[in-house]
Amino acid sequence: FEALPFEGKTPATVVLLLSSPEEDILIKACEALHIFAEKDENKVSLLELGALEPLCQLITHNNKLVRRNAFMALGIMAINDTVVHEYATLCLAPLSLDFVCKVQIFDNKGLPSLIQLLSSPDPDVQKNSLEIIFNLVQDYQCRLAVHELGGIPPLLELLKSDFPVIQHLALETLQNVTTDKDSRSTFMEDQGFDKLMDCGDLHAEALRVLANCLSDSECVQLIHKDGRLTRLMDFLVNPNMPEIQSSAVKCIAGVAQIENRILLHELNVEKVLVELLSEADTGVKTSTCQAVAAMSFHLASQHGIPAVVQGLSSENLKLREAATQALSNLTHSNHLNAAVYEAGGHQILVQQLYGSCSRTVANAAATLGHMAGQEDIRCSILSHGAIQALVEPLKSTDTQLLIHTTQCLAVLACDTEARAELQSAGGLQPLVNLLRSNHKEILQNACLAITLCASDVPTTAERALEMLQEINQSVNRSSSFSKMAMISLINCNLPVKYSLTGHLASTDIISDGFYDAGKVPAGQRILTLEELSRQPVNQHRPIIVVKDGDRQKDESQPGSPTQKPWKMMDDVSLQVLVIEAKKSILRMNDEQEKYAALALVSEAMGGAVEREKLHKFSWVLHLSQLKFQLQSNVIPMGLIRRGIYRHRALLFKFQCLADCIGMSSTLVRGEYDRAWNEVLVFSGNPSGNGRYSQPARFIVDLMHQPGSLLATNTPAAVKYQTI
Repeated sequence: FEALPFEGKTPATVVLLLSSPEEDILIKACEALHIFAEKDENKVSLLELGALEPLCQLITHNNKLVRRNAFMALGIMAINDTVVHEYATLCLAPLSLDFVCKVQIFDNKGLPSLIQLLSSPDPDVQKNSLEIIFNLVQDYQCRLAVHELGGIPPLLELLKSDFPVIQHLALETLQNVTTDKDSRSTFMEDQGFDKLMDCGDLHAEALRVLANCLSDSECVQLIHKDGRLTRLMDFLVNPNMPEIQSSAVKCIAGVAQIENRILLHELNVEKVLVELLSEADTGVKTSTCQAVAAMSFHLASQHGIPAVVQGLSSENLKLREAATQALSNLTHSNHLNAAVYEAGGHQILVQQLYGSCSRTVANAAATLGHMAGQEDIRCSILSHGAIQALVEPLKSTDTQLLIHTTQCLAVLACDTEARAELQSAGGLQPLVNLLRSNHKEILQNACLAITLCASDVPTTAERALEMLQEINQSVNRSSSFSKMAMISLINCNLPVKYSLTGHLASTDIISDGFYDAGKVPAGQRILTLEELSRQPVNQHRPIIVVKDGDRQKDESQPGSPTQKPWKMMDDVSLQVLVIEAKKSILRMNDEQEKYAALALVSEAMGGAVEREKLHKFSWVLHLSQLKFQLQSNVIPMGLIRRGIYRHRALLFKFQCLADCIGMSSTLVRGEYDRAWNEVLVFSGNPSGNGRYSQPARFIVDLMHQPGSLLATNTPAAVKYQTI
């Protein structure tokens, strides 16, 4: 083509010419754009038309004039800082949502520049900068840096902006920043309270910022000193603005949480809160319940209790949670238990135990546990099925829920029927499973509940004993609670107690089914009588069992249909010994004579044996023959005709407490098959008031001079106890 004359009158046409392959056109186009961009508004237009990218490419062009004019055009465009700031912050805003980008912005000193841009005259720059800062202050380090870099004053100034979006962002940023104590101090020094109160239609968001300040005692005192708390109270009684009411109540809750309850009492806050509990708005009710929970330890009025109880029946989950938290705190010191009970709160709280929100269930359990300390209320709670309702929460993994559930269960388990219901509802197994917990309070509560339920846990006692043994051997997990639970369980399982401790007290009554499995090392599992009886005959010492009954007892557990039910054989010989012993002492009045007469039952086990001839007393062979005859390691006590210390001591202990004899005796295991019985004997005649003198403790000789009473700690007694 020959030269074609061309006129371009619009910037868009000239921008398109920047892509021409002809150098003359490029030179003229760049020059024209340079001239056009001298006005600020034209710079923005060129950016919007996409002139930046082709100009950036032309600065590397081979033609010198093209490069020069492209640089000139870019230079004049870059003079407008506002445009650069706007687009730079616009780019950074979405990037600041990403964690890696946040770190890069902070590490590259971006935050100081962003804080400076908060004072930009351009609202777009302000808005973009605010958005970036808001994203950054979600992290603690950036939150502190905003305060240190002087970011709070410009944030407060932006509350006066004509643009709501900027005001919202400024308030949301302040809400994050004022979670730091130093930031709150600066906020108050810069008249932050007054500026928040003057936010016009943004009071709800402003109050959320204020709530942070009111959680600081120093800020509260400063606000109260200037009479500003009264201004805050005005928001509580504004019925046409529920959101603001709700936010104001949250501020009150913040004040109450830092021990400023007396200050609030002076402002008559309790009365206002009671009135707010009757509000129709769910959000206001929820916030009010939260405030009541915070102030509960100072509230003495019962007037608000029915309204809080009514909140338990709400369909709103947050309101139900807040109501249960309020009731939990209100009943903590038992002073409002009766009010909650009279309002029917206990019945609804039991139903809350079936809820899906773990915090609500935990609060409900805590409240019921507090109320159950009073017997009449406890009985009513149990009548509404509290035990059944607590079983499922026992299986939870939520720490707070387990703490309050076990606490509640421990209080309710004082009742005998409650323990029976817990067993029938299948609650014992999950309770025992909590002994695996490493949480101190859960473990202690579980141990306490097991202590109370010890006599009702036959199906789980074996596993519980193993776990408690392990706990008590641990330096970190052992406690007075675990030891108490262990004692309670073994007191209900005397064979285990005797195997572990080697001692039965005079109050421990040996009954049908007791067996002596010998001393068992700590940590080793103690086999049941059925398990021991099913073992093949071995070379170990026999298991001596007490079977004092005329009927066969099926002790077998459900198992294989091919496995024969296990039954303990009757011990007729033992029954005869009991009858004879009872006849021999029936007419005796003197205690020493009674003990001596009972000691003579050792005749059934070979009679007196001189100490020097004890090695010739063939008791080992005799027991081996019985094991062979019975084809069992378990030998009924009445079949033993040649027994030594441990066999005779067990027989004596059983005889003392059998049927109506009612005499007391301990059973103590020594070393090398030694065992003995200690008895208390009142000496002399009763005084004029019918009382005997101080009793003396004796060991009953059942081996060498049956019937002799050896005073404890004397050489004769020590000799009897040792080889």
